[in-house]
Formats: sequence, C-alpha cells, structure tokens
Amino acid sequence: MPDAVRIALLALKHPETTAHGLDMANTAMKTAAARGARIACFPETYFPGLRGIDVDLPKPDRAAMEHVLQSIRSMARTHRLATIVGMEWPTHNGLLNLAYVVSPAGRVLGHQAKNQITPGGESRHYVPDGRRRVFTLCGVRCGIVICHEGWRYPETVRWAACRGAKIVFQPQVTGSDRTGRRPKKWGQSFYEMAMVCRAQENAIWFASVNTAMKFQNSATSLIAPDGRRMTHVPYGREQVLVNTIDLSQATRRYAKRYDPRWYPTS
Repeated sequence: MPDAVRIALLALKHPETTAHGLDMANTAMKTAAARGARIACFPETYFPGLRGIDVDLPKPDRAAMEHVLQSIRSMARTHRLATIVGMEWPTHNGLLNLAYVVSPAGRVLGHQAKNQITPGGESRHYVPDGRRRVFTLCGVRCGIVICHEGWRYPETVRWAACRGAKIVFQPQVTGSDRTGRRPKKWGQSFYEMAMVCRAQENAIWFASVNTAMKFQNSATSLIAPDGRRMTHVPYGREQVLVNTIDLSQATRRYAKRYDPRWYPTS
C-alpha cells in the first residue's frame, strides 16, 4: 500500500445535457490528472442528475448511460485516473442510483448502489440492489456511501472501514439550484458535522463531493481521520479540489475495535 495518495473531488454544476456533462467531465478529469491526482470522484448521479428533486430530467435511458460509462472509461484510460462516477442505471428490477468505479486502465471494477434511499421524491424513482462493496484503487482500499447513506446511516461507513477502507468517498446532492438557503460558514450544517463524525468515529479519511448549486446544504469537503476539515469548496463554486492524503493517519482504530457480538440482530 502506498504511503499517500492524491485525490480529486470534482465539484461541478449539473450538466445541461449528457453531451455537455461528458465535456465537463473530460475537462475536470484532465485538470485533476495534470495536478497529480490518482483517484477522482464525481457527485451523486452526475449523469443525468438526481430524480425526485427540482431538476428537469429526461426519461431513464439505459443506452445513454452505457454511452456515458464507455466514455468515462476512455477518459480514465487517457488521463490514467481512477474514477468514481455517479450515474443512474435502469435494470429489470428498477432504476439504480449508483457509482461506477473505473480503474486508471479504463476497466470497470464494479459499482456501489445507493441502498438507503432518501424517502419522498427519490424513493419514488430508485430501488436498492442490497449489496455493499469495497474497492482497491491505486493500491488503496476504498469504500463508497451515497449521500443520505452517509448522513443518516453511519453503519454504511463503518461497514467499509471494518473491511479495510482507509478512504470512504461520498458522492452527494444536498441542496437546490432553485430555492433554499445555505450555511453562512462551514460547519453550521448537520451534513458537515456528519462528515466529521464519519471520519473520526472510524479513524479514516472521508471525502464528500457535492454538485455545485446556488443553495447548497453542504460543501464538497475532505475530512481527516482525526475529524479535522482539511479543505473544502466554497458553496456554489465549481472546482476541482485536489489534495494529498497521508494514509498512515487512517489507522481505522475505532472501526477495528467494533465487536458485532454486542449488537444482536433480534
């Protein structure tokens, strides 16, 4: 395992079309790679957007998403950048909200679906697939939790940390482009404090990336294993946030002490 890894959080605005999103994705990935990033993460369902909120979207289209995935694979290979891309995926069981994981060689390593789905608008559109996974990217064990899972279900982060994850990525969409309010400064929102908890209660890195919106409820942020906010993107701003993380700090001390014997299932 390497001593450190450089990661990029791609805080981008919602694309107007799939083609527009792919152009933005390529530019962001190129920028991340030029700044030395090895792993990049997009927001939740960056393609085509998150259903159930105030965004106008086309009908689910499997062929369009397959084209997106193939395009991201090509970009990952070109830029030698491991990539976590949020997208939706129509299946015979229903529509999944998931993050595909692509290696620097452009190979699909798998996906993590959102299983704890936000009640209300989202729950009318998406279904879970019932599985959790961890991935090895650039020699680093990583987990993924999607938005609501990381806010309200800390077990999802603990699950990955117990299985060796030193970084947990959180693609999210928390806020609106049409209405709402945003915190005056970082740390005033429940969501940002939840990031701190997820990192510190497991002694791992927590990397959360939000879509850039006018009324964000949380900032794209990188939290250290001791709960310190290392860096963040100001609310509403598009930015490729690149940072080197020291993997030796991710001791997983608290996650490794977790003892399931004291939590019976019935």
